[in-house]
Amino acid sequence: MNEEKDFLGREPIGKLLLKLALPTVLAQIINMLYNIVDRIYIGHIPEVGAVALTGVGVCMPLIMIVTAFAAFVGFGGAPRASIFMGRGDHASAERTLGNCFLVQIIVSLLLTAALLLWNRDFLMAFGASENTIEYGVRYMNIYAVGTIFVQMTLGMNAFITAQGFAKTGMFSVLIGAVANIVLDPIFIFGLNMGVQGAALATILSQAISCTWVLSFLFGKKTHLKIRKENLRLKANIIFPSLALGLSTFIMQASESVISVCFNSSLLKYGGDIAVGAMTILTSVMQFAMLPLQGLGQGAQPIISYNYGAKNAGRVKAAFKLLLKASLCYSTLLWALVMLFPQGFAAMFTSDAALLEFTGTALRIYMACLLLFGVQIACQMTFTSLGNAKASILVAVMRKFILLIPLIYLLPLLFSSNQTTAVYMAEPVADFFAVSFTAVLFTFQFKKALRQIAEPVQECSPLENCQKEG
Repeated sequence: MNEEKDFLGREPIGKLLLKLALPTVLAQIINMLYNIVDRIYIGHIPEVGAVALTGVGVCMPLIMIVTAFAAFVGFGGAPRASIFMGRGDHASAERTLGNCFLVQIIVSLLLTAALLLWNRDFLMAFGASENTIEYGVRYMNIYAVGTIFVQMTLGMNAFITAQGFAKTGMFSVLIGAVANIVLDPIFIFGLNMGVQGAALATILSQAISCTWVLSFLFGKKTHLKIRKENLRLKANIIFPSLALGLSTFIMQASESVISVCFNSSLLKYGGDIAVGAMTILTSVMQFAMLPLQGLGQGAQPIISYNYGAKNAGRVKAAFKLLLKASLCYSTLLWALVMLFPQGFAAMFTSDAALLEFTGTALRIYMACLLLFGVQIACQMTFTSLGNAKASILVAVMRKFILLIPLIYLLPLLFSSNQTTAVYMAEPVADFFAVSFTAVLFTFQFKKALRQIAEPVQECSPLENCQKEG
């Protein structure tokens, strides 16, 4: 491998993480604008803003599923491509890219059909009421048409970042976000299209981003190129990629299941205002989660490449730096939310009743946010090492074993204030999930470092030792 491609194995870790993580964090922050800007504008539509915001809020589970499928393919294949590059196996890295590209197209077509046929049924199941359902349907009918652009942009952009082209990956989302910010007020207010205008602005913006991403991966500057001969699916390439991406898929898709659980429970105990507040809480949580995931994505090429190259020292150093940076960010944001909850809520609504309700709920919901630096750093490192089993386990533990049961159990235990009890499920689950993840990671990470430190070991037991490709 030439020096240009080997910079992930040579440059100082601190400098390298800053170089890669800063653009990916910025990209994640920019990516939030796609949905958050929509919600900000929708929440301020005269007379119907609060109801329209709640209607679009119940679309979030469906949108999360779309983005989760992009992560399923892209965030599973990209770390494996980096590991192959670290081993010097360029052919297998390109086969991984080609296989994931084809699967992403197939998944996009299936999702588009499902959303167009059954979005009303999904939205009613996800907590829409008779007052809000029409707003949700109007949004999803248009958003569904742009599913393929969302899939391509998010899924294939992971392969750009995995090669170390973090700035290019950042521009992929920056271009679309700027377009979205410009088009939203034009369509929503200027053309008086309301929530349909917000959806149209989003898919047009994603189409622009998609064009940028595919132009790069078919172009001359990329190390890994999409080639016609790699568009034939191979089981030993695509199945390990999907297995590794399953943890990210569970982590993101389960958010839709959890949204259904939260919305149905909150609608029962607190009505539309509690569901509307949940839309805002979910948006603020994105301020925490997406930049943390951006840090992890910035570290991923470093950890994966050096893991493939069997450089244990650099893998360990990269994780330690990732953990410190993640903890600093999560602690800072936690402090801001605790001090100024209504300031965050005011970004999304000017409705006095919703604003007051959300300010109180936000402090409860985000109470354990400061610990999330540990959770995300460990989970992203599991994925970077190719440890599919551990990454799936920690995702399932937090969402399905802890959070979902608590959403229904706590209101029964605290019957005097059942709405507050529903919001409490999040911090209680977070505390136990972070504790479990930290213990598991301690043992698994030491094991992984020992394995790559052994010179006789041809491949890590975390990987399939059968020759790839």
